Amino acid sequence: MGNPLIWIAALCAATGAVQAADVYPVRPIRMIVAYPPGGGTDQVGRVMADQLTQQLGQNVVVDNRGGATGNIGTELAARAVPDGYTLLMGNVAPNAVNVSLFKKLGFDPVGDFSPVSLVAITPNILVAHPSLQVKTVRELLALAKARPGTLNFPSAGVGSSSHLAGELLKSLAKIDMVHVPFKGGGPALVAMISGEVQIMFATMPAAMPHVKSGKARAIAVTTAKRSQAMPELPTIAEAGVTGYEASTWYGLLAPAKTPKPVIDRIHAETVKILAGPARQRLEVQGFEPIGGTPAEFSAYIKSEILKWAKVIRDANIPAE
Repeated sequence: MGNPLIWIAALCAATGAVQAADVYPVRPIRMIVAYPPGGGTDQVGRVMADQLTQQLGQNVVVDNRGGATGNIGTELAARAVPDGYTLLMGNVAPNAVNVSLFKKLGFDPVGDFSPVSLVAITPNILVAHPSLQVKTVRELLALAKARPGTLNFPSAGVGSSSHLAGELLKSLAKIDMVHVPFKGGGPALVAMISGEVQIMFATMPAAMPHVKSGKARAIAVTTAKRSQAMPELPTIAEAGVTGYEASTWYGLLAPAKTPKPVIDRIHAETVKILAGPARQRLEVQGFEPIGGTPAEFSAYIKSEILKWAKVIRDANIPAE
């Protein structure tokens, strides 16, 4: 049986964790958002924080810690005490992409976190300037192959979701397009609307007004399934590029070694939230709620790390 004192100590520790989960939470919870206020991660985080506050009976306070493409706030969350009183509203960039874009990260996106749930995804829309004579993905690919290196697509910056979505299309469809980085998604979209560049992988909330006004032509969505907001648009995969899927996603995580009963409690509340009125709040803002299990979210993060690592290698994007 081994040393009985060690066995008793382990039993007491396990019992204490369960008892702590039974009364959790007894004080306010901090939800770190690794971006400034107003962006997608912040929007999702605030919806979840408001709802968790109501359901847990303790204030869940959003703590915006922007900088370094999400790395600063994410590292802060990784180093927090794993007691359930610090959560992270994660994002595809720091939690899956940045490990391949930065030579040194202050955290391990897998080893330093306990996933809770994939909360939501945001489809990007492949849009074109009206002057470009293409209306479908197949027409776009045919044009790109006939005129290699002449089509330009902008992004919010090197390694951003709008950049990598374009690089994934280049890799899978075997086409040559030129990436034009901008300092933010707003300037990139302005460049596309003005005709400075021809196509863009824009976020749905940003692109929708310009599609409705006729300043941009919507061609397809980048997600694996059609968007509820624009169900008439095909996915890039069903339009002919097998295996294509590029989403900006948001998910709840806790520091590694956070007690499992606490993770289970937060997950259960998250599922309730995403099945309630908050679901519509997110959908109106252009997000598609998910609510998967911790194991599903863990597997998804690992698959995303591998996928984007290959895209970054194939595109020869240098690590900073």
